[in-house]
Amino acid sequence: MFTEAEWFVTRETQYGKRTEFRGGKLAIWIVLGLIALTFILGSFGTVSAGERGVKTRFSAVIGVIDPGLYFKIPIIEKVNIMDIKTQTVLYEREDPLFSASKDLQDVKIATVVNYHLDPTQVDTIFQQYGSTRAYEANVIRPIVRDTGKSVASEFTAEELVTRRADYNARVTSVLIERLEPKSVIIERVNITNFEFSPSFTQAIEAKVTAVQNAEAAKNKLEQVKFEAQQTIETAKATAEAQRIQAQSLAAQGGRDYVALKAIEKWNGVLPVQMIPGSTVPFINLKN
Repeated sequence: MFTEAEWFVTRETQYGKRTEFRGGKLAIWIVLGLIALTFILGSFGTVSAGERGVKTRFSAVIGVIDPGLYFKIPIIEKVNIMDIKTQTVLYEREDPLFSASKDLQDVKIATVVNYHLDPTQVDTIFQQYGSTRAYEANVIRPIVRDTGKSVASEFTAEELVTRRADYNARVTSVLIERLEPKSVIIERVNITNFEFSPSFTQAIEAKVTAVQNAEAAKNKLEQVKFEAQQTIETAKATAEAQRIQAQSLAAQGGRDYVALKAIEKWNGVLPVQMIPGSTVPFINLKN
């Protein structure tokens, strides 16, 4: 038999054990629920437009996933996102390519290259480099840099300025030739600026100014020749008119020509006073 105090203590102990058991059971269920939720959420995902997913199982590539919803085995499988949208390699004015021209002039070349990865080869790229950024840093950028420099050595410094379009086209052609086998699609190449040494820049500016002045002088000479030719043609026309007039005088008589010129200069007003016995000018009543 328990005393009242002993009975009370025993009851509290049993109640505490039941409460502890229930609390522990609830914690277990919470943990199990979180694990289940993690498995559920980790079993699917999405690949966005402009991306491809490379599925791996225990780090081994087992396939490529197109944009949309995908499913995988949690923990065992993983989907690695590879970006296939247009990317840009920049060598701007602040960080240009340093090269030398064919005539050994130092030149800084600002270059912009737009490209994207071949979607059908992202698994191979992932196997070798692990990400698009690593692939750009280790493969694409070095090739762009080397191509810009090597092609610049095929042109003189002056040709780089006067034949920029040819240089741009040549760089584009070489990049396509070198990068397409590496699953890189070149979209566009822009050469945005050339920067030479100050002394060479001044020499180029002086030469351009001289060419412009020579062209202006040539145009002025052509204008003078044109004006002189106009004067000659005008003189020829005047001489021809005089010749025709002379022939007319010879054929019709000088008296009629003089009367014609007087009529052309007459203002149509008859004289107010006339000398007695004289006739009205230009009026001939004889048949």
